[in-house]
Amino acid sequence: MKHKLLVPTLLLLAAFTMGNCTLPRVAITPSTETPIPLTPTLDVTPLPPTAELGLAENPLILALAPYANSPEQINAAREIADQMMERTGYVVVTIVPDSYAALIDALENGNAHIVLLDPLSYALAYQKDLVRAQFAVVNDGKIKYGTQFLAPRKGGFISYYGKEVEENTANADIALAQFNDKKPCWSEETSPSGYVIPLGLLNQAQVQTRPAAFVGGQTTVVRSLYLGGICDFGASYIDARKFPSLENEYPDLVEQVLVVWRTPEIIPYEVLTFSTQMPQPMRELFANIIPAIFQTDSGNAAFKTAYDIDALQGVNDGDFKDFHVIVEESKVDLLSLISK
Repeated sequence: MKHKLLVPTLLLLAAFTMGNCTLPRVAITPSTETPIPLTPTLDVTPLPPTAELGLAENPLILALAPYANSPEQINAAREIADQMMERTGYVVVTIVPDSYAALIDALENGNAHIVLLDPLSYALAYQKDLVRAQFAVVNDGKIKYGTQFLAPRKGGFISYYGKEVEENTANADIALAQFNDKKPCWSEETSPSGYVIPLGLLNQAQVQTRPAAFVGGQTTVVRSLYLGGICDFGASYIDARKFPSLENEYPDLVEQVLVVWRTPEIIPYEVLTFSTQMPQPMRELFANIIPAIFQTDSGNAAFKTAYDIDALQGVNDGDFKDFHVIVEESKVDLLSLISK
């Protein structure tokens, strides 16, 4: 049943205080006005909401990506919220979190309900049973991408990837065993394809490596393997070897840096999720109206401005089962990573 739309002139400050982190709030005003974020109020303990979720006293909260606080982005998010309210009758307000860690905290405390998450934040929120995947961001016609293990040809490693057939010729246990007691080059700790997923696969295969070198970028991993002297093998997204600047700088790079093994496309680009605190009928209602909003000129432009989204595809958490399993195998501290 739809609820009568009640739009407050000012949000209750206490409603958006999250533990030790406070998210900026935006007053609900007509979309033509330039919003002015409210000054965060510290050390305020919010009272547990007593009103039904979606009423003015306990609104649904649409979160922007961290630091997406330009007037254009905020206005675009409010356009999405306005259309959601018009189509559902529920009150929807917007917030801008300071970080993905703050956004996870908001989900835990009921201060965020519709959120776009990067892969590692999504993995953490899923592990905590805070969200359900509803849509995935489409990038070049795909919602997921893979990672590859690389090694220099001169290192004597065997490639278990057949480039002619574009598939692996052995399972991971066999292909990755040759990296025992070898030193990896990882890009950065926050990279799913350049660290977390490769580490999880090595752990699955019970491969013990030497302490890794974090070189600060996936093209830097490739360059390090080509030049030698830093590490024995590495990992990158598919196919970082063909990055234009690398191909121009090292014309024989693809021949000298081998693909040892590749994963299927398992890593999501970004996932639009709904809080598990939203009742199932409410989640279904919003899942149905988001594509309708996307089909309007104003809604499509708003998603592009607010979230840099060109297209969405309906998904569920099962579509990312392999990703979740391998992230768990990596044993990394996800909260620490998304706080960086």
